[in-house]
Amino acid sequence: MLQLKIGLQLESLKLPFRQALQVAAELGVQAVEINARTELRPENLSRTGVRHVRKLLADLKLAVCSVHFPTRRGYGEAEDLEKRIDATKAAMSMAYELGCNVVVNRIGSIPDNKEVDHWSMLLQALSDLGRHAQLSGAWLAARTGADSGQRLADLIAALPSGALHVDFDPGSLIMNGHSADGAMQKLADHVVSFRAFDGVRDGSGSARHVQLGRGSADFPLLFSLLEEKRFGGYVIIERRADQDAVASCQQTIEYLQSLF
Repeated sequence: MLQLKIGLQLESLKLPFRQALQVAAELGVQAVEINARTELRPENLSRTGVRHVRKLLADLKLAVCSVHFPTRRGYGEAEDLEKRIDATKAAMSMAYELGCNVVVNRIGSIPDNKEVDHWSMLLQALSDLGRHAQLSGAWLAARTGADSGQRLADLIAALPSGALHVDFDPGSLIMNGHSADGAMQKLADHVVSFRAFDGVRDGSGSARHVQLGRGSADFPLLFSLLEEKRFGGYVIIERRADQDAVASCQQTIEYLQSLF
């Protein structure tokens, strides 16, 4: 049976870092997702700083489920690409030092034409990051959303084995007009983290994020597909633009627990 391990994106709480950790522990989650841009930056985190953060986490009985490293552009765009790759590598190394092996980012659009420069640039960049993952002990997970599950699966198949994993976000897939169920069927073998994020899209094309269980995602089905693959990762709660972020996160935890 699939075991529920809940992580929480600290940004969702809209609180200072230390206070957010305390609230996460009070909510009863097992782990947190840390933003490596706004909360802990690799270039500012010394070895002493790493030990301090790990002690703080241990005192609160929290682990780090993932490190979020958002970049302005994807890995298939030439502008500042080397700088972006190096910064991602630094985030991967920091994640490992914090006891985590998953770094999450949106990798950028995936072209359907494999003859274009964008495709080859994307392959080269992700292959490079995959090689670094073998050295650092932390892997890049592409957050789903803009592209279909099939297109992302095709990209993963074109890369060296294990170079790229998946942070599965059903809400973003739905909001971009894709099937979350269909994407899971294509990507389940590669999913290392699951985003507790729901969404709806109406007939006019308008899309919005909604409370978990109130959107179009079929969570029982998605979890059953993961169970078939013996998924052992975290289900990561993410909320946006709520008046009471803490209460919203608590409702999400209760909904997830009701499914298990």
